[in-house]
Amino acid sequence: MKFLIAGLGNIGPEYQNTRHNAGFMVLDALAISAGIEFEDKRFAFVGKYGIKGRSLILIKPSTFVNLSGIAVLHWLKKEKIPDENLLVVLDDIALPFGTLRLRPGGGDGGHNGLINISQVLGTKQYSRLRFGIGDGYPRGRQVNYVLGTWTGEEEKLLPERLTIAGDIIKSFALMGVEKTMNRYNKK
Repeated sequence: MKFLIAGLGNIGPEYQNTRHNAGFMVLDALAISAGIEFEDKRFAFVGKYGIKGRSLILIKPSTFVNLSGIAVLHWLKKEKIPDENLLVVLDDIALPFGTLRLRPGGGDGGHNGLINISQVLGTKQYSRLRFGIGDGYPRGRQVNYVLGTWTGEEEKLLPERLTIAGDIIKSFALMGVEKTMNRYNKK
């Protein structure tokens, strides 16, 4: 059984340690813990991870967040993965820092990456793992905030939150979205 795990973020060193790259950071942490390396492929950096008979195709789209749907659709088709086996990992300003929420579908919350993925796929029925980045920005400064770097306090807490996000991804592939939600959404 195959799964596509798409971590959203922007390529380039200027975006590397920004809140908007939480999706990339989750996949990077999972890849490091599993000894996986990403390869520069069509529309994405791609890593493959096997766990208990499941094949996880990890992608970090190289299309920038706002055009993530191009990479997601390409890799779903290339790997012949159904939409129900797609998990998108993204940052979310509506959740306090470090909060992790798995959902089987739903709205885009104004996130341009989700808006684009839903438009390109023609559906909102795919799972998403939201990584809370908080909303500590003054009115009108949202872009600067999401493209800003983590605070010192957030950086201390990031490794644990990234590890748990990786555990959620593995559970999603092994136990499904509902059981994983029941297990992790309370934490």
